[in-house]
Amino acid sequence: MPDPIFFDSHMHTPLCKHAEGHPVLYMEHGVAQGLAGIIMTCHSPMPNGFSARVRMAPEQFNEYVALVTEAADAAPEGFEVLLGLESDFFPGMEPWLRELHQRAPFHYILGSVHWHIAEYMDAYWHGDPLAFQKQYFEHLAESAESGLFDSLAHPDLVKNASPVDWQFDRIRPFIAKALDRIAATGVAMEINTSGLNKSYPEMNPGPEMLSMMAERRIPVVIGSDSHTPTRVADGFLEALGALEEAGYESVSLFRGRQRRDLPIASVRFGLTGGALTSAFGQS
Repeated sequence: MPDPIFFDSHMHTPLCKHAEGHPVLYMEHGVAQGLAGIIMTCHSPMPNGFSARVRMAPEQFNEYVALVTEAADAAPEGFEVLLGLESDFFPGMEPWLRELHQRAPFHYILGSVHWHIAEYMDAYWHGDPLAFQKQYFEHLAESAESGLFDSLAHPDLVKNASPVDWQFDRIRPFIAKALDRIAATGVAMEINTSGLNKSYPEMNPGPEMLSMMAERRIPVVIGSDSHTPTRVADGFLEALGALEEAGYESVSLFRGRQRRDLPIASVRFGLTGGALTSAFGQS
């Protein structure tokens, strides 16, 4: 039987107020799905009540670390549960995030531009869908250039703002400029399988943007964005197929904030099951 070598690198805890299940349950489902490990990446705390309804409060940060540690301690030998964070990029918040990312030994920091939170809508929605999409991709590039993040989450999430107004050929030139800037930073990007369940039902990013990323050799990490334990590793085989169709031969993951690239064929083989082993050669 093949050895598991891959991680699901995007999932949440009840502390974000819109997820369910203790990290132990995510760990158990990851084991059942043939993974070598998971990285918990709950929504970052933010200051002054910013977007407080969909994230842990600053005073809950230590509780978050303890929850992840509890799951790591409960994991079977050879299966890893690692500490990560999904941090919101919002202009002006960079100093807060820079300090936050030093507060714990994180293995992976995801950067997200969440267009749908009230603060973002208040600041940047002015009634023009195309202008809103352009602003989103400008912020996506800025998030990579900030140096705060290892990878960028669900990078075309804005297509769900108004699916009827998502015309890829119209926004393509602006995506191309953003991807050029992102590629220059060396920051990875995510293919997020939860996009299949959103109002624009395809992975984030879709195939056209994924091909543009491949042309620029931007590394890609797979994440389920699980808010419930049963979604861990959901759609991963489909995501691997999408990566190959776009021109990728490898897929990435992080440990200790260092990227490792694995052959897609090996990851697919490992996901079929087998003895537990770490993708990084240690438990």
